[in-house]
Amino acid sequence: MSKPQRAPRRKAGNAEKTSVEAKLQEEFEGLKAKLGIGRDLRLVWMPNAAKGLSGEIKNGVLYVYDEKLDDALKTVRHELLDLVITSRLVEPLVDLINLLIKSREAEVYRQKERLVEMLSGLLG
Repeated sequence: MSKPQRAPRRKAGNAEKTSVEAKLQEEFEGLKAKLGIGRDLRLVWMPNAAKGLSGEIKNGVLYVYDEKLDDALKTVRHELLDLVITSRLVEPLVDLINLLIKSREAEVYRQKERLVEMLSGLLG
């Protein structure tokens, strides 16, 4: 009689990784809801993928590179708060500054052209 075959065991590291991913995802979704941001924003945990960088948001994805859960949770919080501050405070200010520059651009160009014409007349 042959022995019954067992289902392959998952490595302990995989179970731990799944647990960390689940906790990060739970924190991520909870913060997105609280902050009212990024319905399309996704989370990808890539431990140790970027030396010297804890996390970043690129192309609608929050990449978290920290290996330890506590560090990764801090990175999720940091990146989402940074996104909120940037989108609600910094970007509107940059837009305003660009509008001011654009509104003055045409006037500055006209003044420059008048000055060039005046100086050209002086030169002959």
